[in-house]
Amino acid sequence: MPYQNFDVESLARYLHLAPQQVAKLADRGKLPGRKVGGQWRFAKPDIHHWLERRIGLSGELELIEVEAVLRRSEPPEQQSDPRVAEMLPLEAIAVPLHSRTRNSVIDSMVELAADTGWLWDAKEMARAVKAREDMHTTALENGVALLHPRRPMPKILAQPLLALGLTGSGIPFGGESTLSDVFFLICSTEDRGHLRTLARLSRILTAAGFFDALRRAENAEEARRVIVETEENL
Repeated sequence: MPYQNFDVESLARYLHLAPQQVAKLADRGKLPGRKVGGQWRFAKPDIHHWLERRIGLSGELELIEVEAVLRRSEPPEQQSDPRVAEMLPLEAIAVPLHSRTRNSVIDSMVELAADTGWLWDAKEMARAVKAREDMHTTALENGVALLHPRRPMPKILAQPLLALGLTGSGIPFGGESTLSDVFFLICSTEDRGHLRTLARLSRILTAAGFFDALRRAENAEEARRVIVETEENL
């Protein structure tokens, strides 16, 4: 679907909600939109950023529902959930990640992604990720940061890709009050795929015992094994 505006009815179909629910959310300021001629209009990029924020604030049951909504919007042949383990090759994992500042973390994570051969322009990706962090940090209170550019970058990617770095101790990535030690880089080729990957990854992050097991990993192989086993048990 091209980057056009939604009206209430088309957005309701897109989100698998009733039109009345969409109108109520918009009237209450819960959906990003604007009125044109008295009718609500919603820009697709704004809706994707709204969904992204909703995913980041969701618990396990809400994430399952978000995954179901995103899955139903795909053609039948594309409705299988993305596999985080398949998007995260061993060469894109650093344990430990030897970086101590925000910019050096971003540069190192992008270099990991480029080592796979699936990212063709590391400098452009690093620039886009830093610009996204300047707008609003992706660091969460649980010590993980989900790095990504503001928009998918299909022109410099062979396929969707994840990278993972563990610094071993927390660094002030999102500000002095938030220390981060687990970093994922999400490289996507289209908006819907980004949201589905983010939802699937978020489910892994909310799994009981996941962070304890991940932080005990002594090398890339162990870290990837934790992710594979956690995803298999979702």
